[in-house]
Amino acid sequence: MATTTLTKQRSSARSSIGLKIMMAVSGLYFVLFVLMHMYGNLKILAGHEQFDTYAHHLRVLGEPMLPYSGFLWIFRITLIIAVVAHVYSAFKLWGRANSARSNRYLVKDAMHTPVSSRTMRWGGIALLLFIVFHLLQFTLRSFYVGTAPVSSPAAMVIAAFQTPWLTLIYVLAMIALGLHLHHGVWSACQTLGFTNTAKARGTAKAASTIVAALVVIGFLIPPFAIQLGMIK
Repeated sequence: MATTTLTKQRSSARSSIGLKIMMAVSGLYFVLFVLMHMYGNLKILAGHEQFDTYAHHLRVLGEPMLPYSGFLWIFRITLIIAVVAHVYSAFKLWGRANSARSNRYLVKDAMHTPVSSRTMRWGGIALLLFIVFHLLQFTLRSFYVGTAPVSSPAAMVIAAFQTPWLTLIYVLAMIALGLHLHHGVWSACQTLGFTNTAKARGTAKAASTIVAALVVIGFLIPPFAIQLGMIK
């Protein structure tokens, strides 16, 4: 009986390690996408033509080897796979953590659970809902905010962020993203073995802070510039 229990514990531990690695790798892939997306959004500062040219270039990238928008769809599919893997591993680990905690001192554990950990869970769910909302608006164009439907990507972005309530949603989402990235980048570095020394831990903490701050500031510059009338 003791041997069977020990075997199960070892198997569960290996499974948890695998889930953590999957969550770390998929999370870092998402960070790469977020940084690229932020760079693209900042193109709006250069004007309508520059932003529209950038949006068009993404659709013809890889031609004639790839069809029109082929690169975008390949990237989108890999991103969907990464998001599904990230969400699956997060919920599995979340469930296991709750099960392991059920037989302990629940009140005491809740008091000592870091705020960043709770933010990762519920903030992650909020981000997932925002991503769906964002895709429906800007990628699938299921609805429009602001003026009537427009064909120009730049005009669509500007019309959307001239709407105060949408800008507010975007600001809240970016704050949640910043908190998620700050804790997530550090956790990924820890899971992948990049924090084995004091210097490495310091570097990982600095990287998580820089990435989070860069992403939040970079994503919020365009909507604030549009709200202030700097971009029309």
